Amino acid sequence: MSNDNEKVQNKDDLALQEAKPKIRRPPLYKVVLINDDYTPMEFVVHVLENFFKMNREKATRIMLHVHTRGKGVCGIYTRDIAETKVYQVNEYSRANQHPLLCSMEEA
Repeated sequence: MSNDNEKVQNKDDLALQEAKPKIRRPPLYKVVLINDDYTPMEFVVHVLENFFKMNREKATRIMLHVHTRGKGVCGIYTRDIAETKVYQVNEYSRANQHPLLCSMEEA
């Protein structure tokens, strides 16, 4: 009779073509570290290495960027992952008695 990929005929003899749903990528969010005057630079490098899986060189570069410019992007993720990273970094910082602040922004 007819193929699934072909146009479908309805009872009024009108040809209909099945619509394919448009799939969009989820919006992305930047995870940002905000500079403060109290958190040691070594702790910031440690956070970048452990939570964002950066090597020492890249973590140091981003730490210096945060230190000199006030804030810096640690990574770009989907919303759920970005929220989790922000929560983990902020909780870890508080548990270690540092005021390091992590937030997220739309990319």
